[in-house]
This record gives sequence, structure tokens and C-alpha cells, in this order.
Amino acid sequence: MERVLIAGGSSGMGLALAERLLREDCAVTIMGRTEAKLAMARETLKHSPQLTTIAADVTQEDQVAALFAKCGNLDHIVCTAADIGGAYQLLPDIDVAVMRKAMDSKLLGPLLLAKHGAPMLPACGSITFTTGIAYCRPAARGSVVAAINGGLNSLAYALAVELAPIRVNAVSPGWVDSPIWDFVAGDAKAGMLEGMASKLPVGRIGHVDDIADAICFLMRNRFTTGSVLHVDGGHRLV
Repeated sequence: MERVLIAGGSSGMGLALAERLLREDCAVTIMGRTEAKLAMARETLKHSPQLTTIAADVTQEDQVAALFAKCGNLDHIVCTAADIGGAYQLLPDIDVAVMRKAMDSKLLGPLLLAKHGAPMLPACGSITFTTGIAYCRPAARGSVVAAINGGLNSLAYALAVELAPIRVNAVSPGWVDSPIWDFVAGDAKAGMLEGMASKLPVGRIGHVDDIADAICFLMRNRFTTGSVLHVDGGHRLV
């Protein structure tokens, strides 16, 4: 039985991954910041006996260390956590406190998970980060997220060397219909997603299950490390 920790698994891509892994008879631990969201995740996942939830903040090293003390040995670690509310702003309007919060959740958090989680993994284990299309196809208002995603890709490259033979990879989603778009676009979400769908070679926006499929590949393909897997519907081509 595979044992998988998903940081940020209480919603969106992480929750879709948890649902898939539970169907495959894996033991899944979801880490999230709030007990309320974890309770909703347990409900969505029908209180599976193979599901564990732990409330912890991925940006706080003491909490991350305590998390792994509770989890024990694992086979895979996945991070889909991101706190980017307010980060999409034009340069003159960027709030440094918001920028630091986004960097802490999406860059520092994965680094702390790797630092404290790697000793809990076997040699054939894996760590998978979630970056995003913004690093190579940035738009106005997206400089903070573009910089974070680019840094996270580089972190995956570096840790794949340092932590070998543990495999470290990143999945880079394109535009995916997930709760994160509520922060990015607000009430304009539906129109923006429809507009992008018409431009993409695949003719549609991504679904959270598309990203779950990609993460499962990175978890289990033992000849893949130090890679960024683009799951963007061809967005980089148009």
C-alpha cells in the first residue's frame, strides 16, 4: 500500500489527487491549514478509513517537522499548497506582505516539506511540487507568481540532484478550473476561462483530474526526476 502525503490536499488539485489515490487503495494523509477545510475534505472523500487529515501550516518549520513525526514513513510527498490571494497585482500596487505570504506558501513551504520529509522516504520515493504556466507565459499582474513558479522549478532541479535517488519533479498546470481562480479573477472567472479555452489547441480548460493524472505519473515513473511536466493544453504554443 502506497503512503502519500498531500500538502494542500483539502481542495482543488490536491483533493482530486486524494480522491484518485483512495480509489486505488492508497493510504492518504492530507495536510491543510484549517480544520474547517479538512472537515469538508473528509466529507467529500466519504470519511475513507484510509484517509488521515492533519492541520498544519506548511510555512512554519516547527509545524512541518511535527507533521512528519505524526505521519511516519511515506512513499510519496506532493505539494499543491498555494496562498496567492492578492498576489496578482500590477507592479506599483504590489503589497510586500502579500508577496511574502505567497512566496512562503508556494516556495518556502515545499522546501520545508523536502527538508523534513526526505528522511521519511525510501530510496524509490518521490517528491512532487506544483508550479504553473505563469513562469513561462506571464501576463501583466502576474510577476510575483511567475517568479515563484520559476523558483520552484529550479528547486525541483536542485533537489533532484541533492536528494537522489529520491526523485523530485514538478507539474506545471496551465489554466485549470479550480478554486484558485476565485483569487485570480473573482467574478470574471467564467469569462476568462471560456476565452482561454477557445485559444488552446485542446479546445478546453484543464480539469483538476488532468493534474491528478500527471502527478500520479511523476510519483510512479521511476525514470523521471528533475523534470517539469507541462500539463497546459498546449498553452505554451499559442
